[in-house]
Amino acid sequence: MMSMNEKSVWYREPMVWMLIAIPLAAVIGGVATFFLAIMSNDGLVVDDYYWRGKDINRVLARDQWAAIHGIEADVLIDYDLGLVMARLTAKQLNQLPGQLKLKLSHATRDGFDHTLVLHRTLDSSYRSLLPKLAPGRWYLQMEGGNWRLVGAMRSPDDNQVHVTLTGRP
Repeated sequence: MMSMNEKSVWYREPMVWMLIAIPLAAVIGGVATFFLAIMSNDGLVVDDYYWRGKDINRVLARDQWAAIHGIEADVLIDYDLGLVMARLTAKQLNQLPGQLKLKLSHATRDGFDHTLVLHRTLDSSYRSLLPKLAPGRWYLQMEGGNWRLVGAMRSPDDNQVHVTLTGRP
């Protein structure tokens, strides 16, 4: 037993450790925040945002054109095979394009986006290799001439994901 006159060692006092832990946690949190700010790509605001806003009406017209002509695409994303496969349907599809452009946009991270070119195969479907996709919600945009189809999916939910892309009236 210690007497009242004896002093205890500082590192055995819980109050001292609490006084050290609070500023230490703030420093560690600050360093972690600084590291995340330096290493992540926030995506900058474009300089010509006004003109890009005006382009929205042209894009909506492409969606409406696809909706009026009943163009839809059934997209199969196979993670095991590393392939994207698509099949087009329409009310009147006289001539299939030789290739389609598929843009995969991550919902929150601009740096994860991919643009794929799907080439037509002998069975009139379209295929391309699938890059590695980060987990999360993805927006899909398929273009082929004067129309555009849109859809969304969550990755990776399963080994295969089926998405139906449609035009919006």
